Amino acid sequence: MTNTPLGILLKEVQECRHCEAHLPLGPRPVVQAESSARLLIIGQAPGTRVHETGIPWNDPSGDRLREWLQMDKERFYDPAQIAIMPMGFCYPGRSSSGDLPPRPECAPKWHAAIKSHLTNVELTLLIGDYAQRYYLEGKPKTLTETVKANTNWSPDFIALPHPSPRNNLWLRKNPWFDAEILPMLRKRIDQLFL
Repeated sequence: MTNTPLGILLKEVQECRHCEAHLPLGPRPVVQAESSARLLIIGQAPGTRVHETGIPWNDPSGDRLREWLQMDKERFYDPAQIAIMPMGFCYPGRSSSGDLPPRPECAPKWHAAIKSHLTNVELTLLIGDYAQRYYLEGKPKTLTETVKANTNWSPDFIALPHPSPRNNLWLRKNPWFDAEILPMLRKRIDQLFL
């Protein structure tokens, strides 16, 4: 699969029906990438609004993420600059406490092949525990400890909590995130796009 040109590979992702039987709204893989991208954002899985529109991070979580990055939509949605792929490419459905976890088939099936084309990526944002568990060797047990330990993953990765409104309590309980992590994140983003 790694010999497949990126455009064809992304078309294959868009046409993927691998776990269709498990998707309550059906498959609608969401991904954006071009080989020139310097930033890769790996999140959890699309929510219902993203599923409806097919646009990644097109919801309140995306608004907060762009605020954290101090980035406008024009740059954020430019695949020549920013690649976006979730751990699960399709909306996984709902549980009593929010969305279900990303489908476990997606990342092993697609990530390595897509990443093999993203040779210009200098920084990967790992948003939420699923992405962090998949990519960070020696990750602490909790998301809080992982985000606090960001210097351990530097310069390749920055671990972030999910920007969902459901995490407002976490953000209030952890003021160090705004005071320490966001300035470091913004500095790295500025360095990427100067």
